[in-house]
Amino acid sequence: MAAPGGAEALSNTIETEPDEIRIGEEPVASGPSVALSRLRLAEFRNYRSLDVSLSSRFVVLAGENGAGKTNFLEAVSLLTPGRGLRRAAYSDILREGASGFSVRASLLSRGETLDLLTIARAEPGAGLQRMVRINETAARSAEELLDHLRILWLTPAMDGLFTGPAGDRRRFLDRLVLAVDPAHGRRAADYERAMRSRNRLLQDGRDDDSWLSGIEMQMAELGVAIASARSELIRLMAAMIDEAGAGSPFPQGDLRLASGYGFGEPSGAAVDVEDEVRNGLRRQRGLDRSAGRTLEGPHRADLEVTHRAKGMPAALSSTGEQKALLIGLILAHARLVSAVSGLSPVLLLDEVAAHLDPRRRAALFDIVEGLDVQCFMTGTDASLFEALGGRAQMIPVAGGTVSA
Repeated sequence: MAAPGGAEALSNTIETEPDEIRIGEEPVASGPSVALSRLRLAEFRNYRSLDVSLSSRFVVLAGENGAGKTNFLEAVSLLTPGRGLRRAAYSDILREGASGFSVRASLLSRGETLDLLTIARAEPGAGLQRMVRINETAARSAEELLDHLRILWLTPAMDGLFTGPAGDRRRFLDRLVLAVDPAHGRRAADYERAMRSRNRLLQDGRDDDSWLSGIEMQMAELGVAIASARSELIRLMAAMIDEAGAGSPFPQGDLRLASGYGFGEPSGAAVDVEDEVRNGLRRQRGLDRSAGRTLEGPHRADLEVTHRAKGMPAALSSTGEQKALLIGLILAHARLVSAVSGLSPVLLLDEVAAHLDPRRRAALFDIVEGLDVQCFMTGTDASLFEALGGRAQMIPVAGGTVSA
């Protein structure tokens, strides 16, 4: 059983082994080419200090609501670029009274053992800042984590994806793209920065044509690249969905990109599309100034999903069908990530078993096993995972502690 560690300073906690009894001592058995073999947390939500060895391709965290199961998955999700599966501010993740938190993992990746560390701690005048180290070497950015590890997740908060705002679907789509195209995150960040600069110039009435034209050229190049990457992801996903076949227990979904521009998906030579977009931005300056925002671009895109067998928009499908469609998309994406990157992804499935009937639940476990991935799952009732038999490492969770 793991006991809470002492209230030592974060700077010591993140650099040294926590004074903690470890859960499990065996590394992950022969299985996925990429898998976490150990996870250590310090001052992370309700975990003051935690050290867990992971010994299976299936890791099941079982316990009551509020015990810390999703917090555990969130910690794993911060081993990839972005703000994790909750998109939480670092100040919300930090335990009360602490000055920072850390997530440290031992990763078995294609025969190599790596030490991954992500830290958020207070910097003078800058609030909490994130730092990433790989084998004790500071990474230039969190994107370097993608060289070794791809993490995919499905959470209850995503159940309303098809009926919620377009922004949620854009973020979902961009996370799918990022897992196969690590440069996508930087392009998106650069585009947002350029768009904010243009909006500010327009609002301030600074009609410097050469300055605006330079920003609009940058927005056109980045915007078309973002739209093209999204379009390519949808094309590749379609192939993976087709490969699964109509006999899958999870319905097939057809995906379509509404690009956010006057055209649908970008086609033709990139330079011609960029010219079209750049000229459009120039023509739209007056309207954008009046609106106080840029009215066209990848920041206005949407992902449209249709239940293939029924020819029905996912938003009009039943709640159960929407959940099954979403699971099918995540499974197809896992296959795609493995095929494109050569890295078997780590799956985080939060409270997924409770929403499936026994047949689909057992089918999900078998499909995941066939994907050659490591999968973390949570549930309030351990009996939901009986179909896994002896394939899973079961970890009871209660009050920010775990036990073997």
